[in-house]
Amino acid sequence: MSSRTLRPAAFLDRDGVLNVDHGYVHRWADWQWMPGAREAIKLLNDAGWWVFIVTNQSGIARGMYGEAEMHALHDEMARDLAEVGAHVDAIAFCPHHPAGAVAPFATECDCRKPKPGMILRLLRDWPVEVGRSFLIGDKRRDLEAAEAAGIPGHLYTAGDLAGYVRGVMDRMKRGG
Repeated sequence: MSSRTLRPAAFLDRDGVLNVDHGYVHRWADWQWMPGAREAIKLLNDAGWWVFIVTNQSGIARGMYGEAEMHALHDEMARDLAEVGAHVDAIAFCPHHPAGAVAPFATECDCRKPKPGMILRLLRDWPVEVGRSFLIGDKRRDLEAAEAAGIPGHLYTAGDLAGYVRGVMDRMKRGG
């Protein structure tokens, strides 16, 4: 399959969907996968879907950690996913927060959810079949970002993420 072939995409929030949200997780030692998260990503990979993470990372603007620490965490996440034959195609993150303490990031932006900037950028940069794509988030702002970008959003609150993703994929196959 050509990388330029249109494929549906799953946009996944990070904290609270892929990992337990312990608050500003930025070290691998603090990372804890949600039940079925790695399997959910592999399920999407095996079905031929793009897998994107869209994550607000205001801890960067707040001076709690830097981009290097966040990227190191994502590198460890990628290595762990590879052990089960899974991968994420792209990670979009928003380091901004209007009340931030780090000047370059203490700003309003179009990428911080509930604004759709991260999703729109991925839709522009990747060959995404929008009509079959969706977002899974754990907060209302995630769903608002999806709606603003023109894709359905699904609220995940707990349980086996792989089972939840399978259900969303089945609904998408049936038209919504």
